[in-house]
Amino acid sequence: MSDSFLQDVTMHNLCEEFRNSNRIDSSLYNRYHVCRGLRNADGSGVLAGLTNICNVHGYVIDDGEKRPDHGKLIWRGIDLQEIVNGCVSENRFGYEEVVFLLLFGRLPNRTELSDFCRILYNHRELPDGFAEDMIFKAPSNNIMNKLGRSVLALYSYDPNAEDMSVENLFHQSIRLIAQMPTIMVNAYQVKRRYFDHESMFFHPANPNHSMAEHILSTLRADRQFTDDEAHLLDLCLMLHAEHGGGNNSTFACRVLTSVATDTYSAISAAIGSLKGPQHGGANLKVLEQLSLLKEECSDYSEGTIADYLKKLLAKEAGDHSGLIYGMGHAVYTMSDPRAVILKENARALAEKNGYGEDFAILETIEKLTPKIISNSKNGGDARQLESSICANVDLYSGLVYRVLNIPPELFTPLFAVSRTAGWCAHRIEELLSNRRVIRPAYKSVAGNVGYTPLNER
Repeated sequence: MSDSFLQDVTMHNLCEEFRNSNRIDSSLYNRYHVCRGLRNADGSGVLAGLTNICNVHGYVIDDGEKRPDHGKLIWRGIDLQEIVNGCVSENRFGYEEVVFLLLFGRLPNRTELSDFCRILYNHRELPDGFAEDMIFKAPSNNIMNKLGRSVLALYSYDPNAEDMSVENLFHQSIRLIAQMPTIMVNAYQVKRRYFDHESMFFHPANPNHSMAEHILSTLRADRQFTDDEAHLLDLCLMLHAEHGGGNNSTFACRVLTSVATDTYSAISAAIGSLKGPQHGGANLKVLEQLSLLKEECSDYSEGTIADYLKKLLAKEAGDHSGLIYGMGHAVYTMSDPRAVILKENARALAEKNGYGEDFAILETIEKLTPKIISNSKNGGDARQLESSICANVDLYSGLVYRVLNIPPELFTPLFAVSRTAGWCAHRIEELLSNRRVIRPAYKSVAGNVGYTPLNER
């Protein structure tokens, strides 16, 4: 019998022993009043900090009870809807303006915005030798993995990597925000070559392109895109740029920042968090769900879709998780403002590009799911439950990326590219305002066993 086989058997037995003896009784969480997931009993988040950056409003507290309300996303005191309306009415790109607002706390004037855009554009290029050494020579099949590793590697190219002055933090933030799309596209091209056995191509950046235009231009072989496509991608970047300090990836960034680690370590941690399918990959699950629905349903009438949604909840269809992806949110109840905005602005291009049927199916899912879920629950106020379930941004964002002909493996990386602005803003705020190591408590329920000498075991 080989050593490797014995090692495998030993490891299997140890793992089984661990599973059997290291479970925690779920009743203990209630006994010790543990807020699992840092969530209160009503699903709201445990208050862990204060911020000037973002307010994610999804409900109101009325006489001590949580009541549904229409969602609002407010950045630096300004409603997201107002920012989007201003950019759309003037037919201009808005992501760069959002970055300025998140980082510096106010909207720029026209001259400041123009200068800031030029600064971002001038920092798109990666350090000399970086792409060759860190991306080309170490390809990854997962672009999020490559983003995280590349951000960590940028530490070695920064002579002031440990400088915690506010001025240097802003310099690092601006460089990261500008370079993330370049890293993403380069990593994707190398992935195509090494794992998909397809041609890779690298286009130089156009200094006159907005962030959205830059991504589409460098991602596509022919560099061609329409104005409508660029503005829709710009909208997606805006909507994903920031979502409060309590979401998992931003909180991860603040946790690492609280111990005064470097910018690259903190942002890489946020990328690692976003990589998790229960955070950044939900839009992919929506598209998988949509594909299975189209395969398994004979038609797409409301009655047929309703029956399918009931099967999803009963774990009889889809991925058998019991979830309807794209529906429900930890904070939003009656509406997710990002989903509302994206739906309003994506419909025309979706229909124009041949995705009108898919768009209509998602609308039907959005319409039917709240009532189906409320009817499936026993007890409680069914009407309030129904008003507590809304479409989240992931219901439509995956389809929008498909409309823009963006490869699925870039859906979550695009989220990271956009959210870097929010992460950097929260990192700077954490360093300047909190100045205390984030350390929640964990109660041990292991009990005392005592030590047994080796020859007595």
